[in-house]
Formats: sequence, C-alpha cells, structure tokens
Amino acid sequence: MSTKLNWEGIYPAVLTPFTKEGKIDFEMFAVNTEAQIKAGVHGIILAGTLGEASALETEEKFELLQYAKKMTEGRIPVILNLAENTTKNAIHFAKKAKESGADGLMLLPPMRYKADSHEVVEYFKAVATVTDLPILIYNNPVDYGIYVTLEMFDELIQYPTIQAVKESTRDLANVTRMINRFGKRIKILGGVDTICLETLMLGADGLVAGLVDAFPNETMAMYNYAKAGQYDKAVAIYRWFMPLLELDIHPKLIQYIKLAATAEGISNPYVRAPRLELQGEEAQRVNKIIEEGRANRPTLD
Repeated sequence: MSTKLNWEGIYPAVLTPFTKEGKIDFEMFAVNTEAQIKAGVHGIILAGTLGEASALETEEKFELLQYAKKMTEGRIPVILNLAENTTKNAIHFAKKAKESGADGLMLLPPMRYKADSHEVVEYFKAVATVTDLPILIYNNPVDYGIYVTLEMFDELIQYPTIQAVKESTRDLANVTRMINRFGKRIKILGGVDTICLETLMLGADGLVAGLVDAFPNETMAMYNYAKAGQYDKAVAIYRWFMPLLELDIHPKLIQYIKLAATAEGISNPYVRAPRLELQGEEAQRVNKIIEEGRANRPTLD
C-alpha cells in the first residue's frame, strides 16, 4: 500500500533500536513509531544517519522497511534512505525500495568518493530516471563535503521524481535562495535541529528532525504553533528545547538521542560498534541535559 507524500510537515529520521545482542529490536521500533504517529508526524525516514545506516546491512534496511510498512498500515508515508557508494548499487537499491513498498527515497550523494558537481548530478539523475518514487535530496556539505548548489538544482528539477531537499547547509539564507529561485517546485525540509524554527519561519515546508525521536509531542507543538503564526508560543518551546536540540549536532548524536528516547521510554541505548555506549563524564553530562529537559518540559495545550 503506497501512501501519498507531499513533503510538508515533520519527518523524523527515526532511530534503529537494537537488542543488547545487536539485533534490530523491531518491538521497540514499533513503540517509537507509534509515539511519532500519535503525536501527529507526517512521515518517517528509515536508515538515515540517526537510523545507523552505516551499521546496517543492506538486507536489514529492507527488513526494516517491510516491517515499518506493515505496522504503520498506510497511516503515514515511509521513506527509505539511499546512501550507496556506486551508481550501479544505487539504481538497484532504488528499484528494490519500490518493490519493497517504500513511499519515497531520501537520496545522499556517493559517500566514499567526493564527487564533483557534474558527477553528483549524474548520480542523482541515474536514480531519478529508474524510479517513480518521490525523492528528497539531502544537501549536507558540512558533514558530507558535497554542496548541492542552485545551479545543480537547475538541472535536477527537470526530473519530476526529484521533489524536495533536506536543507542541512546550516546557512539560513539558503532557504530564501531556494524559494527565490524555484518557488514551490522544490519543497524545503529543514535538516538541522538547532535552526529548525528559524527555517520554518523563513518559509520551509517542514523538518527532517532528530530530537523528535525522543520528544515527538513537543516537536509537533512547536511546528504547529509556527505554522499557525503563533511565534511566541513556538519560541517558548524552542528555548526550552535548545539544550536538547544541540545533542543533534555532535558526532555522537546517535548515542545522545538514543539516551534521550530511552529516558522517555521509547528506545533503548544500544548501538552497534564501532559506536559504543557513553561512559564516565560524557554520559553524566548528557544525562544531566536530558534530565533537566524532562524536568522542565513545557505544558502543552
């Protein structure tokens, strides 16, 4: 069953919970996903950075997709992240994603080779031409060293499957540049938690969020206030949220956000090596941020 995507609203980049033995914890995945759906999110993205894509086997990604499709029962779109190293594998992955029931793809540039602009565009085009799934381009030059420029988007918009961008350049002006250049042709989803409200206020269509994995209700309240123009209420939540949101912009964001979601009863802390659970001062510091956030959380209408 395919669910229509309009690339508006809140799309959690969901965690992949593991058992202590390192297997995917599908039951806990369902607990977290139900919390997201109950809060009102507009879709979920599987096997992204927060979903530990680099630690998942390819087959596990499709097992997760099939499980997510079955348990969500068409209530929200389920998007699968595509982060392959070769164009051949990316094409195969996109075709299998469609066969396995994905409602859309988040598409990263090739990861292990720092391709130039022409190579990145050709890679994206190769995927866009072999699938009718809607595609969200992930633009994250800070972490991946590849910047998808306006000129590159000039070429990419010729392909109707390329419909949206996860805007993670950390340059707020880029939201306005994209809107000025492309209008509504490319939907914009903010991809950096610490500037998420500003991104929405500048006209983004939604967010691909991280701390929503632990705090879906607060994320949705902030989004709904922003969309309704009730900025004072949105900012009040945002200011409370900021110490937690800053857990998203660290190399150990997976460990940090899993700890926060575990505190909320909707994940567990286990990660796959080479990632390790937090220890000592770092664990104490992060747990203190989480505890203070939970103790002082805002009362929602």
